[in-house]
Amino acid sequence: MNEEWTKVIPLYPGIKLSYLAFSSDSLSVHHKARAHIIQIHCCKEGQLVWDMGNGNHVYLNPGDFSLHTMKACTDSVLTFPSGTYQGFTIYIDLQEASRNPPELLKNSGVFERILSEKFCLDERPVFLAGNEQTESIFSAFYHQPERLKLPYQKIKTLELLLYLGKTEFTSKQQLSEYQAEQIRIVRKIHDQMIQHMEQRITIEDLSRQYLINPTTLKAAFKSIYGTSIAAHIKEHRMEQAAKMLRQSKMSIAEIAQAVGYDSHSKFTAAFKAYFKVLPKEYRKQ
Repeated sequence: MNEEWTKVIPLYPGIKLSYLAFSSDSLSVHHKARAHIIQIHCCKEGQLVWDMGNGNHVYLNPGDFSLHTMKACTDSVLTFPSGTYQGFTIYIDLQEASRNPPELLKNSGVFERILSEKFCLDERPVFLAGNEQTESIFSAFYHQPERLKLPYQKIKTLELLLYLGKTEFTSKQQLSEYQAEQIRIVRKIHDQMIQHMEQRITIEDLSRQYLINPTTLKAAFKSIYGTSIAAHIKEHRMEQAAKMLRQSKMSIAEIAQAVGYDSHSKFTAAFKAYFKVLPKEYRKQ
């Protein structure tokens, strides 16, 4: 088993950050019960099933995140279904952060009241589906110039805390085990279609393969990717075709086949509708 925990990075009094990466199937975690410390965990790559040992579970896919106290996960087991995993955790000591809050959060009530009332009233973890706003926050924790890493970590942590403070989380935003499994399936279907654009796979075929209702599949896909399956895959087909026109010497007919069009004329019409120019003209640009 390969595992990597970065050293703990102090951000503010009572607030610390740690990155983690695993090449493993599972990991057992044991620590003291600390009800005054909150963990905010974000999944970057892979999947995480977190068995808290007290009957509570967390299920995370890329972009999803969870919140719970360190009392909730005292003796727990982390399972990584894909065999690899990357993410990061922000640790917040509510007592220390309340005494010495970051300047921008003074008198905000984030540490004294908001976090504890929203996420610490019982020992049940909360896990939430990511969205465009959280993605813009989480992505900035990675791929920054060395000299700017700490400033970005500190600023984005404050932005995340402000987001958690202002957002009223509904039951629709909070993932259940069933919803998390749906998201995992839909993302797997998405990856399959993108990796095999030469194939024309129907929604009915996918629903049978993955044992998911077609109506549920269409609704879940749109909620995650913001558009219909057909529109989303067409966009990827057109972008891939444009890339092949620029970078390869394949004929237009071969490119059409490679992105799932048996008819040269249908491909040409679809390409022109998308890029406002014929494929042969696009290649000349």
